[in-house]
Amino acid sequence: MIISGGLVLRGSRLGPWVYTVTLLGAVIWAIVESGLDGWSLIPRLIGPALLGLWMWSPWVAGRLYRHEATSGNAVRVANLSFALMVVVFVFGSGYWITEARTKVFSAPSSRETAPQADGDGVAIGNWQFYGRTLSGDRFSPLDQIKASNVRDLKQAWSFSTNDLPKSGENSNGREFSFEATPIKAGDNLYFCTPHRDVVALDATTGQLKWRYDPGGDMSHNVYQACRGVSYYEATASDATGACKSRIVPTASDLPRLFELDAATGKPCEGFGTHGMVDLREHMGPVPPGFHFISSPPLVLNGKIVLGGWVYDNQTVGEPSGVIRAFDANTGTLAWSWDMGKTPPNKKLDPDETYTRGTPNGWGVYTADPKLNLVYVPLGNATLDYFGKERRSFDDQYSSSLVALDLTTGEERWHFQTVHHDLWDFDVPVGPSLVDLPGANGATIPALLQTTKQGQLYLLDRRDGHPITNVEEKPVPRGDIPGERYSPTQPFSTGMPQMLAPKLQEADMWGATPIDQLLCRIAFHRMRDDGLYTPPGVKSTIGWPAFDGTSDWYGATIDPERKLLYLNTTFMPFQLQMLPYQTALDKGLFKPWGGWSEPYPQPEFQNNPQHGTPYSIVVKPWLNIFGLPCTRPPWGQMQAIDLVTKKVVWQRPIGTTRDMGPFGLRAPIGLPTGIFSMGGSVATRSGLVFMAATTDQYIRAFDGKSGETLWEDHLPAGGNATPLTYLGKDGRQYVVVAAGGHGGLQSRNGDEVIAFALPKS
Repeated sequence: MIISGGLVLRGSRLGPWVYTVTLLGAVIWAIVESGLDGWSLIPRLIGPALLGLWMWSPWVAGRLYRHEATSGNAVRVANLSFALMVVVFVFGSGYWITEARTKVFSAPSSRETAPQADGDGVAIGNWQFYGRTLSGDRFSPLDQIKASNVRDLKQAWSFSTNDLPKSGENSNGREFSFEATPIKAGDNLYFCTPHRDVVALDATTGQLKWRYDPGGDMSHNVYQACRGVSYYEATASDATGACKSRIVPTASDLPRLFELDAATGKPCEGFGTHGMVDLREHMGPVPPGFHFISSPPLVLNGKIVLGGWVYDNQTVGEPSGVIRAFDANTGTLAWSWDMGKTPPNKKLDPDETYTRGTPNGWGVYTADPKLNLVYVPLGNATLDYFGKERRSFDDQYSSSLVALDLTTGEERWHFQTVHHDLWDFDVPVGPSLVDLPGANGATIPALLQTTKQGQLYLLDRRDGHPITNVEEKPVPRGDIPGERYSPTQPFSTGMPQMLAPKLQEADMWGATPIDQLLCRIAFHRMRDDGLYTPPGVKSTIGWPAFDGTSDWYGATIDPERKLLYLNTTFMPFQLQMLPYQTALDKGLFKPWGGWSEPYPQPEFQNNPQHGTPYSIVVKPWLNIFGLPCTRPPWGQMQAIDLVTKKVVWQRPIGTTRDMGPFGLRAPIGLPTGIFSMGGSVATRSGLVFMAATTDQYIRAFDGKSGETLWEDHLPAGGNATPLTYLGKDGRQYVVVAAGGHGGLQSRNGDEVIAFALPKS
């Protein structure tokens, strides 16, 4: 290229020819390295091809051939055509590779069992829990909308909450996200906004019934998000008239639990103190922003069970991850499960506090009423990336699924997904429950647990033992002095792996050869031993990292066809441990003197880990244009047969529309497969609905093949899990919150949107 440019500057016709030879060499090299993967060819060839068009344009080669109009034009047209063919070839092979990656691996099961009895007492037309039922399968028995008519879906109504991010709530790592999945009970929808207003709508018309603002200062929260509220139908002896039906939300200015009359939105005065329970009791110091509940509480058999989110990676001795159950009628504490106590469900003395810094359960819980068990997904003991200070019970329960007796809070069993977790691989959501066929016609009560690290664990939900093979395999060791490293980790080898392959240099990506080259250089400077590469002073690649391949939305299960649906994301991160004093000297955060002082919040990527020898910086691995350093696909969706344990189909999901470098939003998109944040729902008619991708589309898929049957572009990111239900008019509705996600930087909005078939 330098020689070519020099010759052009000297007025030599040889200059453009040298460039054409260079471009031809680039094409050969790129195909040898990346094959016909058009999306991988973009940084290798699009920039050079466009430069080739410029080189043979009237402004460059046209001047060199100006005295040979006829022959010169023919030469220029031929070379311009070659450069243009390279561009067409790249994008053509890109669309081809997307189709090639859309595969049906095995014939989808044709098993059609008799429709299951409606679960957990939820009426067929309702969606009474976050996952519709306590099983968390996100499956609806409705079949009015089907493959033959889904293309006719139209927007039926929308509702604007007027709850948008305030100044600073979507920058410097702070995230404002509308992640709510409304519940539908009776004729109403109930949900919460990111700032924790509780809203009731008419489920058929979208008209506002009531709205409740809990108030409070939420400026200290790094996350402004609320995934939903819960519903409780009080028994006749517990309530008469007011508050017979109750909505159970939480407030996040301070951790508070409260109940509202489902009919009026007014606080239930008999619950707690004027409708409120202060969740700071027995917790010790809880500065603003250090503890709140982001997921809806689980309500079952007159009890409200919840844990809470804890401000990760700030300091040792953060608030406890205790799991508590409250009487759903009065708000009095029924039991607590604190792994640091003996026994863990011990009743505290008046002056006692829960054990600080224990693993916390911040995701949605699920339950089995017949077994009287609630399934709690646990995260890490604080801190996430340095474990020298962890206690034996921290290591025993970190990143585990725990089954607790609903009546007493006693542990029945637990299963650990990561040993001595140093990656923030919290178990992000409770499992989905499903009954599977066993030997000799028996039925196995099973559960499917998704994880951030792409492992799917299929367990017997009675005792937690794996139904499919789980192997302890050696993993890399780190070099942080004094740190403990588990020599092995549990790999679920009996189930499909939802991981992207280990990164290679050829996987580096960019918009141009230059930013791709910088990513290649960075790749060689960082440590990458694959999954479970431990963080160290030398930068490491998180692939995946704390956002995982699958996060708080979990999986969807069709319990009749025994199919599981899961959307996965592949986003690279870079992690670097720094000696605490070095990080302090660099100004990554401010010193802090302890709980008696106000807490100086750092930028989100800078994790102080006060009280330990090391801090850590965790940030997305992006190139100079703000694009991922790894090639597409960045997101996909798959269906798995839970009987055969095989992938049925898999496909890249989503386009680059509404995303782009430097925060620009492209009006059109390439079908590369894109990031997603939010779940899916399945119906008895064999459809799967999802709106989680950053291109702002809600889509309906054929559950047996993955084919997109319908899509509609939303006004903002639909980064929440949809729901579907029956309205008073007899129509089936599909509803999703379209408000964007701060972490993915999808477009913010404030709408809840409903789709339905036209009225007959």
